[in-house]
Amino acid sequence: MAKKRRTPQEASKDPAAQELLIRADELGIGTAFTRADDMVPCNIGAAGMCCKICSMGPCRLTKDGQTGVCGATLDTIQARNLVRAIAAGAAAHSDHGRDMAFTLKAVANGETEGYVLRDVAKLRTVAALYDIPVEGRSPEEVANDLADLYISQFGQQRGRVVVTKRAPEKRQKLWEEQGVIPRGVDREVVEALHRTHIGDDQDPEHLMQHAVRTSLADGWGGSLIATDVSDILFGTPAPVLGQANLGVLRDDYVNVVVHGHEPTLSEMIVAASQTPEIIAYAKEAGAQGVQLSGICCTANEILMRQGIPAAGNFLQQELAILTGAVEAMVVDVQCIMQALVGLADNFHTDIITTSKKVKIKGATHIEFDEHKALTIAKDILRHAIDNYKNRGEVQIPDHRTDLVPGFSHEYINYMLGGSYRASFRPLNDAIMSGRIRGVAAIVGCNNPRSQHDHLHTYVTKELLKQDVLIVETGCGAIACAKEGLLLGEAGLDKVGPGLKEVCETIGIPPVLHMGSCVDNTRILTVLTQVVAEGGLGDDIDQVPAVGLAPEWMSEKALSIGTYCVASGAYVIFGGNSPVSGMPDRVSDSDLVTKIIGEGWEELYGGKLEFIPEPDKMIEATLAHIDKKRADLGLPEYDPEKFGQSGDARMLELEELPLAERRESIYGAAAD
Repeated sequence: MAKKRRTPQEASKDPAAQELLIRADELGIGTAFTRADDMVPCNIGAAGMCCKICSMGPCRLTKDGQTGVCGATLDTIQARNLVRAIAAGAAAHSDHGRDMAFTLKAVANGETEGYVLRDVAKLRTVAALYDIPVEGRSPEEVANDLADLYISQFGQQRGRVVVTKRAPEKRQKLWEEQGVIPRGVDREVVEALHRTHIGDDQDPEHLMQHAVRTSLADGWGGSLIATDVSDILFGTPAPVLGQANLGVLRDDYVNVVVHGHEPTLSEMIVAASQTPEIIAYAKEAGAQGVQLSGICCTANEILMRQGIPAAGNFLQQELAILTGAVEAMVVDVQCIMQALVGLADNFHTDIITTSKKVKIKGATHIEFDEHKALTIAKDILRHAIDNYKNRGEVQIPDHRTDLVPGFSHEYINYMLGGSYRASFRPLNDAIMSGRIRGVAAIVGCNNPRSQHDHLHTYVTKELLKQDVLIVETGCGAIACAKEGLLLGEAGLDKVGPGLKEVCETIGIPPVLHMGSCVDNTRILTVLTQVVAEGGLGDDIDQVPAVGLAPEWMSEKALSIGTYCVASGAYVIFGGNSPVSGMPDRVSDSDLVTKIIGEGWEELYGGKLEFIPEPDKMIEATLAHIDKKRADLGLPEYDPEKFGQSGDARMLELEELPLAERRESIYGAAAD
């Protein structure tokens, strides 16, 4: 019996997505949403109970006491599967970092076209962290040394990945004690694959120890390198006005959508699209110019630095083509659906692959080379402009929302005190007093097996009511942008009284956009600065903060979640656990679940938990935040204490004894 397909309204809460899903139905075209409805997932594989590492299998362990042909037990199979997924995710993000480091090297040596060292201040700051001399040296000399250091971290065989020194000192000592300090990025990924080959590591706890080490090579290695270099080359993000959703496409312009993850390509296409010759070429073709927009993490990269609009998140890549208005979708690496080419055959859209690592059968390939970056970017745009004449019927949803992205940890530091006294002190004080109950990082992918954007936005809105400050990256950030939650003047009527006071005082949105998926490392550096500022413990695991990935789907998410846990965070994933087992049918099939939960919490102070129901996610988040507040001796959260600022309240306070007045103002009595 065929599975019932969802209505467009059931598939997505985004009205723009709904409109185009209706069009897809009318045209008889499938999308990720319909394919998810038609494809019933294997419940055995989904629970991590199937091994296909060698050709003696696949082995499905569905009975008590059952083992694989080689004798592998269920917990070993689950652990190996999870380690491999984490290794793949770490490899994807870290390879991105490697490419960025090589680009920095080429720019420093004058070997590229179109790139400059845009943020020299950050270059010098980062270099100084690693004792690279900066005084009396040119930016290019410093950048060359930093690039060499970063490149060496990938192939390094002994010692430790130098980037890990930026974690809190107490956390570093813990990693050393647990033997999880990564030695080199590539070494840990390769060793993960070696350990999980048939006949190798068969102790689940030992396997999961290496999963932690591999993830740290990503979070405090490749990903942080990627973020650093992107900021140095393209500018450290600061707030800028932008727009999000499919309504940013324009029917009288050549629409080019960039999709993927590498800013080296997208930043050059932005630069090329603004040159007089490309604008003139577009007008000769009958268009008003080139309208550039982004999908997925590329959208976040150019949105937070250039204000280029975001056409949407992961599940909107097909929908952009369904508008009939996109001349070219230019892709590089990661999160690119193979279905795009077949879908584009129904319209005039050209899918252009650009990476040496990624080709899609049927797509046009124009290989990108940083040494000829601007020239190739112009060639890509001319290709798109030439396709404008082939456009057919257009249906662009009239849905787009303003947002303010670009809250790097550097800008957060600045916004709290200005250039004269930049500090995390006001944030710490707001948390300590209870104006801000705690912090939640809501990140990650979309997954078509849940209603598009619903979990991201529902969890965000409910936590905002509880005075929880939200930071977001990736597709989750775009989901909340479309809801209007990334504007300072928007959504404050839905925010708790204490958080509202903070947002109004500083002039910030209640949800802070912090970038793309690799930029989850910015959240770690923010937490590190919070710890360094004092008053909220001496390590990340003491801070009242939670990480959530409500709609996760990728191996990268598993790597991100694991390095956050290893850094001391409580991390909640929505959907199903890849190591859930079937404890109601097979005893001890949840042993790995216990390792990544109770086991990791005992070792690292953080744990990874899978909670499908959004209300239970919220309940668990608030319980954790309140527990951490209590452990720190902070005042119990009381929403009645704040939100009554103004002259009238001050007159009331003046009537109180001094000690009570201090407690009312500051949240805790002064010594």
